[in-house]
Amino acid sequence: MTDENNIFEVVGQPHPNRSERVEKLAELGFTWADLEEEEYWIDQLVLMPKETYAELEQAAAALWRILDKAARYVHRRPDLYELIGIPPILWTMLNELPIPEPGLISRYARFDFAVANDGTIKLLELNADTPTGYVEASIATPWLMEQAGYDSPNARMKDLVAEAWAIERPDTVACVDYGWHLEDSGTIEALGRHSGLDLHYEDCLELWIDEGILKNKDGRTIERLFALYPKEWMAVDDAGEALSYAIETGRLTIFNGPHSILLQSKGLLAAVWGLYELGLLFDAEERQAIAKYMLPTYNKPVFAGGFVSKSMFGREGGSVRLFDEEGRLELEDQEGFDSSVLFPTVYQKRAELARINTVFGERHLLTGLFVLNGTPCGLLGRAGGPITGNTSHFIALGVK
Repeated sequence: MTDENNIFEVVGQPHPNRSERVEKLAELGFTWADLEEEEYWIDQLVLMPKETYAELEQAAAALWRILDKAARYVHRRPDLYELIGIPPILWTMLNELPIPEPGLISRYARFDFAVANDGTIKLLELNADTPTGYVEASIATPWLMEQAGYDSPNARMKDLVAEAWAIERPDTVACVDYGWHLEDSGTIEALGRHSGLDLHYEDCLELWIDEGILKNKDGRTIERLFALYPKEWMAVDDAGEALSYAIETGRLTIFNGPHSILLQSKGLLAAVWGLYELGLLFDAEERQAIAKYMLPTYNKPVFAGGFVSKSMFGREGGSVRLFDEEGRLELEDQEGFDSSVLFPTVYQKRAELARINTVFGERHLLTGLFVLNGTPCGLLGRAGGPITGNTSHFIALGVK
């Protein structure tokens, strides 16, 4: 399964006793390797050269600084908030609360890169608010690599989470459908375990707000909350205004902090590209990184060739549409929720995803790289179609 023109190598064949491996992964905390009848986890490994991984880390570090700089440029600018799709309900919160120190607007984030078969690296997006895939990257990948005799750069992820949460010190972690939604529940439980803190676990839908104070169903006051709850939802949820008031007034501190939504917006990528084209804000080194690793991104479809449209707050591929060289719609995600009905759209030049041959046939490989406590680390491999959505598979990604 090797191709001399492909930097990625797929190694191994599925273990004859899959159920045994699935059971072991579940014991470790990865309980959704199989989802109902679906095999979410592909029992093979994908390896990239050390040089590619080193460049990926360097690209992530440079882009992290660039996006941080852009977020500070946008901060307290209502005209730019509007341009990058920040819901007005969040503006007071963003303006009145102090923005964290450089590099730490989000302590728990994940870049998604298109790394082509020839090793070309292009940034697709940054999830700086509520990234999942943490269990696959921090627990499953190191174990799977170790079983096959490879080291994994992901091994330090849990230490970086412990460092971050030792500073943030949430008292409660929450997600929607806690105990029912395997991936989100498993994610907050793994983060909580790795933090070393004594935490309460809650379902977001069972929390309520009493005069600006967040409480659980039993009336326990929550002061410091880590939640897999996208902040843009405050604009559409019934309790959004009450939640934003609790945060604005300091009765509740949330993690990632409110300003992570500035990094989360795909509109920020368009802002960076616009500033780059105008020759503003960025120094020569930053401009070099933007030219090399970012894709032209705009608020309007101004492309001569193929491009992608997506919601500024789209998740799991739900709002992604691919257009061909003639500007005709070629493919759209039918599975995920299309959040472009709620939030503005950005348009980005298309990039090539690597293609790998797996036991499920040829798949496109999306390369995720976590940034924890400001440090790029932790590869996440997902194999699927040209749009990486809910139907994609997890495949362990490592370095040879």
